[in-house]
Amino acid sequence: MKQKIVFLGILVFVFASVRLIAHFKTTKDSPIHITEEGHLIYKLDENGDRVPDFSYCGFQASNVGIPNVSVKIIVPVAEGDATQKIQAAINYVSKLPLNSDGFRGTVLLEPGTYNISGSLLIQTSGVVLRGSGAGENGTILHATGVDRETLIQVKGDNNRVLENFQKLSSTYFPVNTTTLTFEKGHSFQVGDNVVVNRPSTQEWIESIGADKIGIYVDYTLTKWEAGDFDFNWDRKVVAITDSSITLDVPLTNAIDPEFGGASVAKYAWEGRINNVGIENLQCVSSFDSGNRKDENHRWMAITMENVSDSWVRRITARNFVSSAVAIWETAQRITVEDCKWLEPVGEIGNHRRYAFHSLGQQVLFQRCYAEYAYHAFSVGFTTPGPNAFVQCYSYMPYHFSGSIGGWSLGVLFDKVTIDGGNISFGFRDVDGQGGGWSAANSLCWQCRAAQIHLPAPPGAQNWAIASWAQGYGNGHHELQHTFVKPESIYFAQLEARTGKKSQEEEKIYVYPSSETTAPIAEMTAHYSERSKTPDVTMDQWIDQMIKEYPIENDISSAKNWDEIDLKVPEKENISLLPLTLKNGWLAIDNKVAIGKSSRTSLWRGSTRKSYVDQAIRNLTRFVPGRTGRGLTDNLDTLVADMKKEGSVVMKHYPSLWYERRRDDHARTRRADADVWTPFFEQPFSRSGAGEAFDRLSKYDLNKWNTWYWLRLKEFANLADQNGLAFVQEHYLQHNIIEEGAHWVDYPWRSANNINNLGFAENTPYAGDKRVYMASEFYYITNPVRRKYHEQYIRKSLDEFKDNTNIIHHLGMEYTGPLHFAEFWLDVIAEWEKENNTNVLVMLPGTKDVQDSILADPQRSKIVDVVDVIQWQYRKDGSLYAPVGGQSLAGRQYARIVDVGETSFEQIYRAVAEFKREFPEKAMVYSRRGAPFSNWAVFMAGGSFATIPTIANEKFANAIPEMKVIASENTNKQQWTLGKTGLGYIVFSTSKEITIDLSNDKVNYQQAWINPETGALNYLNEPVKGGQVTNIKNESEKAAVLWLFLK
Repeated sequence: MKQKIVFLGILVFVFASVRLIAHFKTTKDSPIHITEEGHLIYKLDENGDRVPDFSYCGFQASNVGIPNVSVKIIVPVAEGDATQKIQAAINYVSKLPLNSDGFRGTVLLEPGTYNISGSLLIQTSGVVLRGSGAGENGTILHATGVDRETLIQVKGDNNRVLENFQKLSSTYFPVNTTTLTFEKGHSFQVGDNVVVNRPSTQEWIESIGADKIGIYVDYTLTKWEAGDFDFNWDRKVVAITDSSITLDVPLTNAIDPEFGGASVAKYAWEGRINNVGIENLQCVSSFDSGNRKDENHRWMAITMENVSDSWVRRITARNFVSSAVAIWETAQRITVEDCKWLEPVGEIGNHRRYAFHSLGQQVLFQRCYAEYAYHAFSVGFTTPGPNAFVQCYSYMPYHFSGSIGGWSLGVLFDKVTIDGGNISFGFRDVDGQGGGWSAANSLCWQCRAAQIHLPAPPGAQNWAIASWAQGYGNGHHELQHTFVKPESIYFAQLEARTGKKSQEEEKIYVYPSSETTAPIAEMTAHYSERSKTPDVTMDQWIDQMIKEYPIENDISSAKNWDEIDLKVPEKENISLLPLTLKNGWLAIDNKVAIGKSSRTSLWRGSTRKSYVDQAIRNLTRFVPGRTGRGLTDNLDTLVADMKKEGSVVMKHYPSLWYERRRDDHARTRRADADVWTPFFEQPFSRSGAGEAFDRLSKYDLNKWNTWYWLRLKEFANLADQNGLAFVQEHYLQHNIIEEGAHWVDYPWRSANNINNLGFAENTPYAGDKRVYMASEFYYITNPVRRKYHEQYIRKSLDEFKDNTNIIHHLGMEYTGPLHFAEFWLDVIAEWEKENNTNVLVMLPGTKDVQDSILADPQRSKIVDVVDVIQWQYRKDGSLYAPVGGQSLAGRQYARIVDVGETSFEQIYRAVAEFKREFPEKAMVYSRRGAPFSNWAVFMAGGSFATIPTIANEKFANAIPEMKVIASENTNKQQWTLGKTGLGYIVFSTSKEITIDLSNDKVNYQQAWINPETGALNYLNEPVKGGQVTNIKNESEKAAVLWLFLK
């Protein structure tokens, strides 16, 4: 039926044939009035804002049904791991040509169980992965192993290229706008894909009060900042005039020139894929059957990103931690239907049990069922919308369904039931990491829940019509505890827009009973008889729909696996670039290891744009299902970035605490387990028993966090292959000294584990603020603590037994006692003997502890590298050297003893003295110092000097053969490294350099090196051997002269 729109006053009439049989009806004052003829009439407010049209969600905006794509290859069930076999089939179909409908074909899996140790990846348009049923007799993908890897990833390339943004006119564009005008014309054409950006200006943030969120929390972690809550609608231009464009999908928020207006940009996105389907199978994760809160297994079944016009249907996800289906920001027009989330295994807390979750736009979830979820049906921060949840059912959730926070737009809950929980579009304030106003311009239609939280945010509205729930908030509640028609507002809007009924309307479950309060006798008899049979539940309804509407397999052009010569790729032999100790230098692939140093982050984190854009690297930072800078770092990307910037060392320590609420530095036990990401994972697993101070279960120091160690192992392997050094610091002393919050969530604290380590509880904070647990922590006479220390040190060694580029380090901040450093070295010595191997060991600590160990004839043999962190020579030559074992952190010492300034000469002195006494060992100088301190370290023979990269391999190759050459330059402005017959490097701050080659008859080429940039300036004139040569320093500053063989 043709759509007709008539403007009359402030009402918009949308005519469609919606059948009305209801006791209660909307009125002309309702946000949506349903006339007797079934037409939809939207009431406009004084600005022209109205309830959005949500019907554009789903595959192809729900304009067409999901197709049954013909099968191209059938993969049989086989013994063993099927990951590579199925991936090879996906890759095969991915290379087939696209047909006229934009599909390549389907990979069909037979009934039975396929063991999947890794992840299946679809990254090409037109590919469908189909099983032979989601029940027990169908296809089961059994996700094995103890990693958290997502089972199925649909992932295009995030290579969108935006053109220049063009500013809209200074006009108020109301909610549901499709036509946008420009003051100075525009350059858009019909068919252009565009982004409409509405910025989150400071003025807007202040107008909604979000600048006040978290102002009473230390470190103001949750305050809204300009730029973090921009709306970016992905739309297509369908019509133009000289001054306007018309979009294919209405906008879900008003655009107000008072708050920055909006702008539009055309984009190209070659890497975004489409027409991808996952269907008709069951995903099951393995887990520790003895722990129903186990998290050492798969977190997500299916994720989608950089994809459009795709679907997930008829999928059962069982035993996962986090999600059945998660749709990320870069996904659009996705349908998720007839899916179930069953028997989740994992902690009961935030970012677990997000059964069906969307950060995308135009996403339709319909007929989905979840049990024991945390947020069963949810949208994340600042989703631009629309997103629709239609006929979804959550059984006994632990928290609400709705919007997590951040002013998400255009969220529809249509015939959604939350059995034993709430629906919330509420104001969350600090909760949810500063969720604030969680939703705007969102609608609940005929929903059932214990409560519906529905505020009216400033400048926006939320609506609940015909709800069976206790209503909260000042949003628009209407016809509560009543039934209305149409059954589904989504399909009523879709019919009004397209002029035809969707087949999906046939799948709406309608309660076949009357609400009358005056039934006749025959009716009571009928319903009395019916009362003997349980009501149909949504999971049963899903099964019924799957049975009544089967997926037909067209195998006319399909090939069996055996017909195609598909080879599973063999594991490649990868060459290594090992780290070695060579002549007292740390060398990688026999080249001196010089360059920048990188360190993992200690505590801060957020998934907001302002943080992610500047996030520090972290090997064990985890955001469920999310990969990227500031999220779960892609280790390949991280390594590539390190090499690009000239970093040669990665230093890692266990992060300060697990979740971001503790970033407020409070010492209190949390009220709930609504933990915040990013998670900084700890070495130990949770036990599933009791409650730690963050209200997740307590740790078990006998069980390892397998993801944590797998990540470190993966990076260690990459370091071996890419010529990087990996300094693995076993301990982080930060947890046991100084601020009390450092200790609160620490896994070793007795309140946080089940292992009875005997630390005092409640913790005796000094002044109810500071913690002094160092002496207790390092007290290894206690047999229980000694056992767990030894166990942990051995684990830190075991994981990297086969790696070449690992250096074991006690801990950057270590100022502890001699006896614990001795114990640590003794455990390493025992382990080396038992495993018949030697590892590189770096000793930090105070100078007295280092000197004592170096004087120990046995323990000194274990030490390969000494790290100068806690002491230095002052500029006047005096020694700043705190004493170890005083329960004081380095910065606490610095407050009670004058650290003083150091100098190039004194840094050189510190390294040179050590190298003279221990020439076979390496020294790393990790303190900050004076100008050109990096060259002072290097010229004295120190390793990991952060001098710039020198773009000539001869330089790095020669250094491990060189030694410090004592200078006779009395004014101490010249420092030299060299070896007779090989070459020399001279750092000088004087105007003239004197080179004594009396005992070296070789002639050398010469080049000047800029000590700040590493730039080389080659000179044509050689330096002759067998004589003393004076060379003028043309630089106004310090300079480096390099003499090398031709």
